[in-house]
Amino acid sequence: MKINRKDISKTSSILTIDISIDDYESNVNQVLIDYKKKASIPGFRKGHTPLGLIKKQYGLSVKVDEINKLVQKKLYDYLNDEKISILGNPILKENQLLDWNNDNLSFDFELGLSPEFKLSLKNKEAIDLYEIEADKKMIDDQISNIQNQYGKLVSKQNIDDGFEIKGIFLNSELNIENSSSFKLDDIKSNSCKEILKKMKIGDKIELDARSLFKKDSNLKLHLKINDEVKSKLRHVFFQLSEVNQRVPADLDQNLFNKLFGKNKISSVTELRKRLKDDAEKTFVNQSDQKLLSDVNEYLINQTKINLPDKFLKKWIQTAGEKKLNAEEAEIEFKKSEKTLKYQLIESKIIKDFELKIDDDELKIFSQQMIKNQMAQYGQLNPDEKELESISKRILSNKDEVKRISDQLISEKLLKLYKKNLKFNKIKVTYQKFIEIAYAKK
Repeated sequence: MKINRKDISKTSSILTIDISIDDYESNVNQVLIDYKKKASIPGFRKGHTPLGLIKKQYGLSVKVDEINKLVQKKLYDYLNDEKISILGNPILKENQLLDWNNDNLSFDFELGLSPEFKLSLKNKEAIDLYEIEADKKMIDDQISNIQNQYGKLVSKQNIDDGFEIKGIFLNSELNIENSSSFKLDDIKSNSCKEILKKMKIGDKIELDARSLFKKDSNLKLHLKINDEVKSKLRHVFFQLSEVNQRVPADLDQNLFNKLFGKNKISSVTELRKRLKDDAEKTFVNQSDQKLLSDVNEYLINQTKINLPDKFLKKWIQTAGEKKLNAEEAEIEFKKSEKTLKYQLIESKIIKDFELKIDDDELKIFSQQMIKNQMAQYGQLNPDEKELESISKRILSNKDEVKRISDQLISEKLLKLYKKNLKFNKIKVTYQKFIEIAYAKK
C-alpha cells in the first residue's frame, strides 16, 4: 500500500491511496471462509457449500467492503500519524472510475486543511466591559417583594385595588373549570373591574373573555387553556370564593433573622447593602458572558483566516442525511463560517497558552456546582461524603464531563482575556444592561 500527498494550495490537498491485492486478499478470504461455515444454499448441507461457489456469489461484495474498511483505516491513521489537521471529512474525488474487478486500485481523496493564521491578544480599541449596578429602584422592588412574601393574608368581604381575588373560572361547553388568583390590576376592561368590585363571596357572574385580562398569556394561565380553546372562547363564568389583602411584613429583626439567620442583619441600611451586594454578585456572571461573546466577535473580525471555502461547501453538500445543492450549501456555509473560525481561534489559544483541564479541576468544579445548587434549597453545609458521591456520579457521565469541561475552558479563556486585552469599563443598571445585551443587531 502506498499513500501520496499532493498539496493543491495552503488549505487543500489530494491524498492518493494505492491498494494492491496483497493488502486485502487474506481478509477477503477469511470473510469468505466464515460465510462458507454459515451459508445455507439449496442443494448443500450447511457449512458444506464449495468455497468456489461462495466466492462467485459473494466475492465481489466482500472485496468491496474489505477494501473500503482498509482504505478508511489507513486514511485516518495517516492523518493522525502525520498530524494533519483537517476541516470536515475527506471527500472521495468525483468522477473517479473504480473497476472493482481489478486487483490493484487507487483512491483519491480531497482534503480541506486547517489554515495557519496569526492571532493577537493585543487590541488597539478597548472592548466594553459592563459593571452592573443594582440601583435604588431594584432594591426597593426586592424589599417590597420580600415584605409581601413574608407578610400575612387578611380575609376581606369586598374586592378593592391591591386585594388578591380567588375564584373558579367556568365554561362547560369548553370544559373549563380552574381555580386561580389575580388582582384588579391584571384586568383589562374598566367595566369588568367595576363588575368584580360589586361581587360578594359565593357570587357567580358571566364575563367577556376577550376583555378580561391585559395579557393573553394571563388568560391562558388563569383558565388553563391552550391557543385552540382560547380562539373559541367568548364568555366565561367566574365564581368568587375568597378575597384577601396581603399585609406586608414589617422590616424588623424578626424578618431579618428569617432571611439571613439570627442577628446577621440588624437594620434596613444593612439589609439594602446585603441585597445590593448579593444582586451584583449574580450580575457578574451575566456581564462575563456578554464580555466573552464580545471578545469572540472581536477576535473573529480581527483575525484573518483563509478557510478552504470551496472544499467546505462541497463537503456540506454531502455531510448531512439530505444532500444539498450548491445554493443550499452556500447558505449553510455562511451560517457556520463564524462558528468555524472561532473554533479554530479557540483551539489555537488553548494550544498556544496551554490551557488544560485535569481531573482534580473537574472534581472541584463539580462539587462547587453541587454546593451552589444545594444552597438554593437551604442546604448550606452539605456532607462531604454526599458531595463526593454526587460528584462521582456526575463525572461518570460523558455528556456532563463535556459540559463542565466547556465551562472550565470558558472561565480560563475569560481570565486570559481580562489579563491581556484592554477594556472600557462601563457602569450600568441591570435594566440598561439587558437593553444593551439583547439589542437587535
